[in-house]
Amino acid sequence: MDFAIRGQHIEVTDALKDYIDKRLSRLEKYFDIPPATEGTVTLSVTRGIHKVEVTIPLPGGVFLRAEDRSDDMYTSIDSVLSKLERQIRKHKTKMNRRFRQDESLKGLFVDEGANASVSPSTDEEEAEDELQVVRSKRFLLKPMDVEEAILQMNMIGHNFFVFSNIESETVNVVYRRNDGKYGLIEQE
Repeated sequence: MDFAIRGQHIEVTDALKDYIDKRLSRLEKYFDIPPATEGTVTLSVTRGIHKVEVTIPLPGGVFLRAEDRSDDMYTSIDSVLSKLERQIRKHKTKMNRRFRQDESLKGLFVDEGANASVSPSTDEEEAEDELQVVRSKRFLLKPMDVEEAILQMNMIGHNFFVFSNIESETVNVVYRRNDGKYGLIEQE
């Protein structure tokens, strides 16, 4: 598995690169065939806090993503590795359980899916004066059930996730509530 390592406000030394490669190579044991795509590792230091972000794109539009902040870069790297290992184990367990229950779900990974931002609709005058769209995304919605959408949302570290509900064949949104539970928005 290859990683593009870059630093923000920090010089990425050879020792740091070697440590990251050595630690993240442990993830290969979780895959039958390691992903051919390149993962990204971003290291940054802000006010003495060392932050590590790792994103690994997998086939089928699935992303593994983890980040950690601490007073030491090496501690942050180790913590991110632990988070990624937990995500992989959780995802593999869930997928294996679903494949045993329903063999037809193997086609789920054909379409690519991603998350998107949703902005509230207002009338045009207010939108011109107060609201400004700073980013726009286009993507294919991956058919999945609510549980898989929640898993995907947690894996990429976002508070919401847009998906095509495999049961109702409509566009839905899952989101994390302030009380730590999850909500579902469905079309009528």
